[in-house]
Amino acid sequence: MKVRIGIDVGGTFTDAALINNDTFELISTAKVPTSHNAKAGVAEGIVQVLKAIMEQNRVKPEDVVFISHGTTQATNALLEGDVVKVGIVTLGKGIEGAKSKSDTNMGAIPLTASKYLHSENEYVESDTAHFAEDVAAAVAKLKGKGCLAIVASEAFSVDHPENEGKVLEACEKAQIASTATNEISKLYGLKVRTRTAVVNASIMPKMLDAANMTESSIKNAGIKTPLMVMRCDGGVMTVDEVRKRPILTILSGPAAGVAGALMYEKLTNGIFLEVGGTSTDISCVKDGKVMVKYAEVGGHKTYLTSLDVRTVGIGGGSMIQIDNGKMKDVGPRSVHIAGMDYEVYTDSEEIVNPVLCAVKPRESDPDYACVQCENGKRYALSLAGAANLAGCVSEDDYARGNLEAAKKAWKPLADNMGLSVEDAAKEALRLSALKNSKVVEALLSDYNMDRRTTMLVGGGGGASAVVPHLAQSMSLKHKNAKNAPVISTIGVALAMIRDMVERTISNPTEQDILAVRREAEERAIKSGASPETVEVSVEVDATQNMVRAIAIGTTEMRSKDLTNRRLEEEEIRKKVAENMDVPSDRIFTAASNGLMYAMQYKIEKKKFFGMFREVTKPTSVVDEEGVIRLQKRDGKIHTCNGGNWESVLIRSMEEMTEYNDGGKTLPNIYMIFGKRIIDLSGLADEEHVKSLAGIELASVREDDTLIILCSARTD
Repeated sequence: MKVRIGIDVGGTFTDAALINNDTFELISTAKVPTSHNAKAGVAEGIVQVLKAIMEQNRVKPEDVVFISHGTTQATNALLEGDVVKVGIVTLGKGIEGAKSKSDTNMGAIPLTASKYLHSENEYVESDTAHFAEDVAAAVAKLKGKGCLAIVASEAFSVDHPENEGKVLEACEKAQIASTATNEISKLYGLKVRTRTAVVNASIMPKMLDAANMTESSIKNAGIKTPLMVMRCDGGVMTVDEVRKRPILTILSGPAAGVAGALMYEKLTNGIFLEVGGTSTDISCVKDGKVMVKYAEVGGHKTYLTSLDVRTVGIGGGSMIQIDNGKMKDVGPRSVHIAGMDYEVYTDSEEIVNPVLCAVKPRESDPDYACVQCENGKRYALSLAGAANLAGCVSEDDYARGNLEAAKKAWKPLADNMGLSVEDAAKEALRLSALKNSKVVEALLSDYNMDRRTTMLVGGGGGASAVVPHLAQSMSLKHKNAKNAPVISTIGVALAMIRDMVERTISNPTEQDILAVRREAEERAIKSGASPETVEVSVEVDATQNMVRAIAIGTTEMRSKDLTNRRLEEEEIRKKVAENMDVPSDRIFTAASNGLMYAMQYKIEKKKFFGMFREVTKPTSVVDEEGVIRLQKRDGKIHTCNGGNWESVLIRSMEEMTEYNDGGKTLPNIYMIFGKRIIDLSGLADEEHVKSLAGIELASVREDDTLIILCSARTD
């Protein structure tokens, strides 16, 4: 049996998951303490957990076809200020060079209230005969000032990277870690690009050591498949890429859980909530894609695109705030921070004649509820206890505890409030939902999500303490991910190769767009994706003069599915009906190519006193296994073949193009070819759409059936 291994390096524990490569089923998990203080750093824990899971399951090295790990090391380095001093070699000439000097003077970048990333600058004229000697001298000066990593920075190096490349050559000779701004981002904006590169350089020495030790350990274990590392946007990359761009691993922890939800749960439109003991990380998936944004470091914008993760101080271990013996709020302090035991995870015999008491985990904290027992033991009241008492946690759930113990512990607080134990627990859940719902509502609004088809998906060990009640209070559908407690580790094992290229181009030509697309595709392949699996989506943002291409692929010759069972059309219709919350007899198949189905239903609304009718057709694109791959509030479906697709595409675009004072707006356009969905929704010009469609349909035959879905740009 061939297997995949995912390793998730957390702050306390390093977890491993063993996955069947054919079925994607979880075989086994293992856990060891994270080895922060070991000589080999966290690499030692990775080796330990790898050895444990392979020995427990008698896995041979040659049977491991994919191995990846996620790490909080880069994030922790920034949070803890464990960074090196960075030297910046600024290149330029004349007046432009003077401005570059100013734009690249980073000084001290704040990381926390008391920790800073320090930098030094040296300027080199780029058009002199002794340029190489001046660069070498600048590098030597920066080393002399205590800089352990160097950034090469020049205006417009995204178009002409040669000079920055010469700085990297000088750094290699001087044996010092280095990075060039054009390697980090292809966007103009010297100040932000330099800042991003400085952050990258500041963690390079630490990450280089960890990457080298981890890679060598994997090789020593006899595993020949290349080690992959989790990125902050939900994809994975090779160790070689980590050496160049360690910044891409920052904030990768929450991304692993979303990767698991995407691959394991086949999430199309949803809000993913990964619930730990102290907090909940909340992120959004739309049309099967994670939503990303530019990350900030020390309050400063960077060109690092990471998952749009919003953290709320509510988790399974959140304690109950009290005031005068009555419930006031929930969180943000958690049970383990208070150094106490959970009421719901203890024997009921231990809770003897409990008396409600107040505790301050930290001196400046408000009062939190605990019970003092006759036997001298104390237990904290927790959100996990409330969820169990309110019936939100099933018997086979990871968060399931001792109901009798929880009832005894909660009774003194409930009595003070004049409520039953169950009603007091529900009040705690209501207070926690108020905090989480604000964030969920903001994500629904920010990404224009359709509430009817949006699913709340819970992950993490505390999922049942938060998600079921939150979904009920917001009237949203929900489910907890399969193997929710280890969904992040599973996500590391199943993550796709993902890379992105952004370029600043005003009025891009067809050649410009194809060049950016090709660069993204090549990056994904270089990062380990098989060329046959790479799919690229391109977006042109005219407001920012930006072309963005995202390439996604797998490390194998084909993408795997969790199940090979092909459903009958009627079964697929029922799944769509259930998702859209309408009777199945209202759902009809608008088009099919035998592998994918475009299913719709009709909504008619009378307007202007019944004189006019507004007709919308909510649309779902579903594969033969019943997985909804794409959803739109209102879609128009067209079918064509390999011989006439271009004329049908043009006609479908023209039908839904909107004209206004600002010009014209094309609809979102998706072409379904086989089981692929070709996303052309980010383009603003008909010729660009036709050109990219032609690239994606290079292998189409005349008798192939194609489906075109168009929807309004606002959908």
